Amino acid sequence: MKNLLGLVILGCIVTSSVALAKPSLLVVFPGTNYQTSAENIFFLGTAPPDGQVLINGKPINRSKAGHFAPSFPLQLGENVFSVRNRNQELQIKVTRLATQPELPQGLAFAKDSLTPAADIARLPGELICFSALAPPNASVSVTLANQTVVLSAQPQQAQLPSNLAALTGRNQPTTAQSIAVKYEGCTTIQQLGSPIESSLIYGNNIISGAVVPNSGKTVDLGKPEFQLTLNGKNITQLGSGKIEILSPAQLPVAEVIAESGVARTGASTDNSRLTPLPQGTRATVTGREGEWLRLDYGAWINSKETRILPGAIPPQTVIRSVGYRQVPGATEIVFPLQVPVPVSVQQGSNNFILTLYNTTAQTDIIRLDDNPLISRLDWQQVAPGQVQYTFNLKKAQQWGYKLRYNGTSLVLALRHPPTISHNKHKPLAGIKILLDPGHGGKESGASGPTGYLEKDVNLVVSKSLRDELVKRGATVVMTREDDKEVSLVERQKIISREQPAIALSIHHNSLPDDGDAEKTKGFAAFWYQPQAHGLAVFLQNYVVKKIGRPSYGVFWDNLALTRPADAPSVLLELGFMSNPDEFEQVVNPEEQKKIAKAIAQGITEWFKSVK
Repeated sequence: MKNLLGLVILGCIVTSSVALAKPSLLVVFPGTNYQTSAENIFFLGTAPPDGQVLINGKPINRSKAGHFAPSFPLQLGENVFSVRNRNQELQIKVTRLATQPELPQGLAFAKDSLTPAADIARLPGELICFSALAPPNASVSVTLANQTVVLSAQPQQAQLPSNLAALTGRNQPTTAQSIAVKYEGCTTIQQLGSPIESSLIYGNNIISGAVVPNSGKTVDLGKPEFQLTLNGKNITQLGSGKIEILSPAQLPVAEVIAESGVARTGASTDNSRLTPLPQGTRATVTGREGEWLRLDYGAWINSKETRILPGAIPPQTVIRSVGYRQVPGATEIVFPLQVPVPVSVQQGSNNFILTLYNTTAQTDIIRLDDNPLISRLDWQQVAPGQVQYTFNLKKAQQWGYKLRYNGTSLVLALRHPPTISHNKHKPLAGIKILLDPGHGGKESGASGPTGYLEKDVNLVVSKSLRDELVKRGATVVMTREDDKEVSLVERQKIISREQPAIALSIHHNSLPDDGDAEKTKGFAAFWYQPQAHGLAVFLQNYVVKKIGRPSYGVFWDNLALTRPADAPSVLLELGFMSNPDEFEQVVNPEEQKKIAKAIAQGITEWFKSVK
């Protein structure tokens, strides 16, 4: 969610961690000069409860304590707001930025609209597509390797909002009109014998073009040149990204050097994450886009997380026997391979599916004795070079897993369920629980209307929750116990090191700029790994019913503290700092103790339910 500085941070509006005196009128958000692309914005602040607060001369609603969070529509460009209480007045300027590209004056392409925008490399025969934003009724084309590709005007596409729109319910496509028109066209370049032949695509027709020399190595076609013609005038502009055609006989091989390589669905951090690749994984590079590499099984990875292995051939392996061993608290399955290959994981209700890529089965024997976790292991060659292993589990709840390469052998550790205590007075005895008080130090999190910071209330509630869990016999590990900054990566490492039965990250919520802060309130649970879904839903239902808080909902969300696979990991948003009424509950010491106790009771009941 957007903070006061325009940075995206989970569930919060960020302010500086400064001791705030209580002036007669305080506007916490937006800042004096604020920029946004949202169509609406809410004002968060407070003033003495007696008297009125006026924004642009109109009185606004306030809570009994004097807090306010009204929303206002924004015009494109500058919007000036006057906030007045008695003899005090604040001027706040909010600039709404255009989301549609604007054409420059005269004959020109829209700024930064030419694609490819970065250097790309493709295999022979793959589509290479170009696009540009230009005035209507223009003729647009691209010249590449002495061939011309005509770019055709495209029907206007709907625009999708950011993922944060799911938090406000405003995630429908929009069809805002744009002055600029998008022109697109594609070509393929085929390798035929010694030359490379270019085939240009016009609609559904492929037209052969001229050839360029082929040395059997990667061919650098240079940067495309874009041409724009309108009313008898024309301009040319060189693209910013050059284009290469890879040689199938000399494709590079990449090895993952990061501890856990982030695999994605495309060449950007905007693209979704896939199963992380264990350190040592090797794969053939079949494409490049800027600093991103496309791997042979379809995923993309940032080149900074890899190294190229000179002279290596495309990794392929066979697999024969599969073994297992018991280690404290887990079963380890060992897959002996000739080379470390990419993997993916899928968790089901009663199974765990592991897929090995670039792998061919020669398996005749697998040993798996009676096991506290696994009832049966099945496997099949689901496609050429793709072997799938299905672990049928004795119970639906899964407790965490870890993948690593030990040399060329893949080791999958499946954690066993914790031992549930039968002690009525200490029902959580023997269970380790990790609590993560969100934010801390310079990362202050959300702000309430008085300037009270989320990081502080997160810590207060987490300590109260810790005490409640300890009373019930649990061993509790905290990622922080004072106001210090702990990076998200370090928090993940603590979970991995401590191997708790469950991990809970404690937060308080806020909204994106266009959220309805006056009406939005409630308790929410966030999960990412399927093994955490049951815990998230259970705690959401239990706490909402137990203390009568409204429900904001249960969300699948790609967050740093929901992604850990070592244990069921859930992030809880206990209430909204940005809601004038709910804020009073958030900062009330008795309410803080009440919600901590309810969460502890919910955790206890959940462990009983998954015996």
